[in-house]
Amino acid sequence: MRVRSFLLVALLLAFCAPASGVEQRFPPPDFTESKHEVPREQYPPPGAVANQVVDTVVLFVALCLATWLALGLRSRNAVFALMVACLVYFGFWRKGCVCPIGAIQNITLALVDPIYTVPLVALAYFLLPLAFTVFFGRSFCAAVCPLGAIQDAALVRPVHVPHWLAGGLRVLAYAYLGGAVVFAAIAPVFLICRYDPFVGFFRLSGSRNMLLFGGGMLALGLFVGRPYCRFLCPYGVVLGWLSRASSRRVTITPEACVRCRLCEDSCPFGAIQAPVEPPTPSERAAGRRRLAWLLPLVPLLAAAGFAVGGALGTPFSKLHPQVAIAERVRLEELGEVTGTTDESDAFSERGRAKEELYAEVRAIRKRMALGGQVFGAWVGLVVGGMLIHLSVRRSRADYEADRGTCLACGRCYDYCPVELRRRKDAAVGTKAKGG
Repeated sequence: MRVRSFLLVALLLAFCAPASGVEQRFPPPDFTESKHEVPREQYPPPGAVANQVVDTVVLFVALCLATWLALGLRSRNAVFALMVACLVYFGFWRKGCVCPIGAIQNITLALVDPIYTVPLVALAYFLLPLAFTVFFGRSFCAAVCPLGAIQDAALVRPVHVPHWLAGGLRVLAYAYLGGAVVFAAIAPVFLICRYDPFVGFFRLSGSRNMLLFGGGMLALGLFVGRPYCRFLCPYGVVLGWLSRASSRRVTITPEACVRCRLCEDSCPFGAIQAPVEPPTPSERAAGRRRLAWLLPLVPLLAAAGFAVGGALGTPFSKLHPQVAIAERVRLEELGEVTGTTDESDAFSERGRAKEELYAEVRAIRKRMALGGQVFGAWVGLVVGGMLIHLSVRRSRADYEADRGTCLACGRCYDYCPVELRRRKDAAVGTKAKGG
């Protein structure tokens, strides 16, 4: 199984590696009536193509190493060392781009817009971590993702977040995923890239608001383990789904669990599940009754979200650049503002009729109203699904790492007495063979 898994990922890499050399068909803006000239050279030079191929290969190698260090060597120190190396390379050296998280938007736009061709390097970055997750769990989160690495490096005194609060906050990640997909498909606006909290640090530049947002997230990350990864990351939602089907995963102890609870105390992400006794007959009956009224609640929540989401179309549409230009032009036309902006000047130079712009904005707002309805229904379904998930009781004999939320950081290995004894016995055996 392991050999077949690596062969599959290798084939995927072979398909995606030439990504950067494929033509990217982006419709250029219409500058026929303005003084701007479109540059003749619109495609990446050979050096940039080579860099993208190298980045894809480095990503593949890093994923292989992270998988082996977390599941094979079972070493927290080695995982941390790789994490720092990936933070330096993918974060500060490559400026946090291209990242699998933002590639969600490229994939979405390519699915709905026949003109747009997703850059294959973005496709490779998107698919490689997913392929590894299907077979080995969240090894990408363990050490390769620079956004997770910068938060993990900042964690100094973790505090426990109650499970009920952590579960509620995860709704934000699902909502973020739904919003990112809707905006990329309809606007198109890339929310994930626009509100990346750490890209300003990676590029040593950025707007004041985004630097403050990133700084606040890191300040929170001093005490809360990876807050962005756990409660906001849209890519983490997808990885969490796939990791539940992984054939290999983090096992805290290689032998029988002694229930010392040290692994639970060591995990800053709340990913350790305590043992649960099998439910009694009365508990099973109560669970069935609870499930009976929760199931009809799901479509009601989706319908309520659909209705509420439609009202979000107007505020959502303001993120579209055409809507922002139209509002500015309208304010200038009514004399409610003084002066002009670069955007309104560019519109005036093109000589387009204002009525045409306003008609385009009305169409955009209709699309955004539909997008808001879809977004609201999605959030309603997520809330309903989480309520059902919480109502289902599963028995467990030992302390286990949750497949969906475990980030394979390896901290629990250094606290488990059974694992420590195994390491000691292995070291003694190695020394005896050497002697």
